[in-house]
Amino acid sequence: MAYEEIAFELDHGVAVVQLDRPEARNAFSGPMARELEDAYRRCDEDDAVRAVVLTGSGNSFCVGADLSAGEETFAKQDESDFSAAGVSMPAWQVRKPVIAALNGHAIGIGLTLALQCDLRIVAEEGRYGIVQVRRGVMPDAYSHWTLPRLVGMERAAELLLTGRKFSGSEAVSMGLATRCLPGEQVLQAAREIAREIAIHTAPLSVGLTKRLLWESPDLSAEEVEARETALHHVLMGRPDAIEGVMAWLERREPRWTSSVRKDWPRWPGS
Repeated sequence: MAYEEIAFELDHGVAVVQLDRPEARNAFSGPMARELEDAYRRCDEDDAVRAVVLTGSGNSFCVGADLSAGEETFAKQDESDFSAAGVSMPAWQVRKPVIAALNGHAIGIGLTLALQCDLRIVAEEGRYGIVQVRRGVMPDAYSHWTLPRLVGMERAAELLLTGRKFSGSEAVSMGLATRCLPGEQVLQAAREIAREIAIHTAPLSVGLTKRLLWESPDLSAEEVEARETALHHVLMGRPDAIEGVMAWLERREPRWTSSVRKDWPRWPGS
């Protein structure tokens, strides 16, 4: 797919996916959604991609849905075609870590899309909010599922039911983000985390860990133990299990050979 509303670059294992409508402060549109889906699928399938950074161009991450259609913005949709998911492949389904670098304002779907990522770094000067109830619709992009996992039910209820905005520092204090930095430092910080993952972690190990981590809140302790055990049997004895130990003993960077695309196992319990 040729991208017009996002930008994509891959450098030393780190893919940077940038929402790229700076003239509209990266307002989310149908074409942007389709391009982001394509980029996520590309990152999932390409073994050259070890980690993903999602960010925005200019001074905003994404100010929400494109409201340029005015009263038709939230017009009735065909029930057979419409989904509130935002993108058909959410970030948690990408078998590589996805880090949201919120370089500025993230409002509405701009924030609910970021909640689908594994980590979030926010800008000090940014404003954040899930404001859909103030626009006559409701929160989307799985936010009724992702947000309570991050901040708990009561705090999620406050944010979703009031639609209020909050600062980057409050996002960190409530557990919605891992770091709050000046906006111009956010992308670089996300790149550094992604680069550390690309160098120091085994691809299949990270992919399996990510999937189980997202599943674990809905599992019992016994079910988690069973999956951990089954997945250890997938990983133990493989070349990466040898390489990780030898690289540490020899004080060198590891040379990983596992492939998420080729070596992904049948998932335990499926």
